[in-house]
Amino acid sequence: MAHTESATMRRTLRREVVGTIGLLADEEDFAAMRRYRTFTFDDHSTYLSEMDRLLRARDAGGSHTTVALFDPTEYADFCADEGLNADSPRGRMRFTAHLAAGPAVAYDGRPLRHLLPELVDITVRQSTWEYAQALLAEVGECADCGEDIGRAALARAAFLVTRLLRAAGPGAHHLVCSVAHDGHHLLSALHAHATADGRVDLDEDEAADFTTVLAAGIATAGAGGVVLRTAREDTAEAVCGWRLKSDRLVPLTEAEVFDAYCTDARTGDLISPESGLDYRAAPDLGPLDPGTSH
Repeated sequence: MAHTESATMRRTLRREVVGTIGLLADEEDFAAMRRYRTFTFDDHSTYLSEMDRLLRARDAGGSHTTVALFDPTEYADFCADEGLNADSPRGRMRFTAHLAAGPAVAYDGRPLRHLLPELVDITVRQSTWEYAQALLAEVGECADCGEDIGRAALARAAFLVTRLLRAAGPGAHHLVCSVAHDGHHLLSALHAHATADGRVDLDEDEAADFTTVLAAGIATAGAGGVVLRTAREDTAEAVCGWRLKSDRLVPLTEAEVFDAYCTDARTGDLISPESGLDYRAAPDLGPLDPGTSH
């Protein structure tokens, strides 16, 4: 009787243990891990299939599992800092436990091919936000007035995002902020839905990320801008944009928006215009708010 009760308790405890799996999402990361003798997989497709099977088995057994991206470079650095043997299961387990504190997705029964895009998006958003926050923290104070430039840039960016959403009007909006700094290219997206009475529904985390990236561009005087794509009922989708200049967003003309959308950013080659998409001049966001600029 006591043995049966102990077994039942152990099963109950196992169901209540939360697990994290570190996933090698792409072939390049998988290939980097193959240099370790104790990493026994030799085919990425087989590896993903086995991970899928493991996740489904844990889910069927009532176990809660989160999935995080396993970065081989971060893993090697972690093992070096912690004095661990990187070519060992213990090293991989310790690093996976470390990943639990970072961006992850709770497994909900979906196949990995459906879960992976969300996991990659969350991880990229987190790393982008962290880099933008670091830029804001490092920029220091204004030499003329002594004001914290990062804090002022955040206030200015929040003001501009409010102006952007107001200028967008009613509809389903997709905004993308792009900032280049010191060889890094920061991207952040914001989805919003605005009604005719001025109510705006959006994801607060997305808005915070978007504002931080825009603020990083303002604080560092980086090259960048914002693109707004809007869908409304019974009308064609429309796109417009602004160029970041100092702490202002300068409207692009219709021709500038067309050129930007119809040019491959990597090669400079022309791209055919998107069917059913209107390229429009961006509205002026109005004068600077003296309360948000140093």
